[in-house]
Amino acid sequence: MKWLGWVIGILSAAIMCSVAAFGAAERATPVREANLYLSPDASSAKLAEVERGRELIILETSRNWIHVEALLGAARAADGDEEEVSEKTVTGWIMDKGLVRASTPNGDKIVFGEATDSEDQASRRHGRRGADQDAARLYYRVYDYFPASPLAGEGLYRAADIRWQVEKADVMTRPSAREKESFLRQGMDEQWMKLVIKKFPGTKWADLAAFHLIENKLCGDWQGSSKCPEKEAETYEKYANERPQSPAAAQALYEAAWRRSALIEIYKTETQAKKSEEAKSRALALAQKLTSQYPQSDWAARGYRLGFLIQQNVPTYGNATE
Repeated sequence: MKWLGWVIGILSAAIMCSVAAFGAAERATPVREANLYLSPDASSAKLAEVERGRELIILETSRNWIHVEALLGAARAADGDEEEVSEKTVTGWIMDKGLVRASTPNGDKIVFGEATDSEDQASRRHGRRGADQDAARLYYRVYDYFPASPLAGEGLYRAADIRWQVEKADVMTRPSAREKESFLRQGMDEQWMKLVIKKFPGTKWADLAAFHLIENKLCGDWQGSSKCPEKEAETYEKYANERPQSPAAAQALYEAAWRRSALIEIYKTETQAKKSEEAKSRALALAQKLTSQYPQSDWAARGYRLGFLIQQNVPTYGNATE
């Protein structure tokens, strides 16, 4: 899909553009959409529109204007569709308004705030077009420009999360999404999530990134076989055991418990009565662990519900109507 290629190109450019690429030049990023002009005069030819979160390399200043190299993204076609074209650098003049530098007081909070606002716009039905890409770039800039900021880890994670969700939406529309084995379908690019884990180990952002990576290991369709839910339950249990402080630990336990409960019925279809009983015991144990370790979470309430259904011998997978 054209729009996906455009989005991925935009977000990948953000990660490739760094101080090393431009030496020790001062950088800035806009928190508003701005115009790039041929000369420091608003009546001169307009070269391009600079979106929020773009990388600007400052070359010189002149009164209220800044001469910059702007790394711009893919152009849009006249019919509104995004063209898959390469990134380009345009040199021009931009007004020194709404630009945040690494030296800007509270710059990390300003950029993060604009990113949050853009993400909110993207969630609205008639929100600003391209707001999700704006948010991803801005979140990345928090990490990129302010690596020592308390917001840096969250910024990088949120940038990675937006990219992940955009890719996932496309991946799940493909026929391969229904393949039984995960290796038979294209997964989401793991580069950004792995960067979060590498740069911020031991944080909740690393925990959340690791939880996302599980999605690439899931089967597209179990096809009534026990192999997939067995493997997936083990993966979620392993995550919950290794990262008990993760914000996603409760969900991981629920996902494992639900898969064990599904195996109760699946094993019956495979005439494995003993394994069916074992699956029931393990599912109940996981549900109990969930409710005892994370009693205040929404997942705990779902755990109580799941345990109740299992004890009542109500199937949680397949046709549950009796």
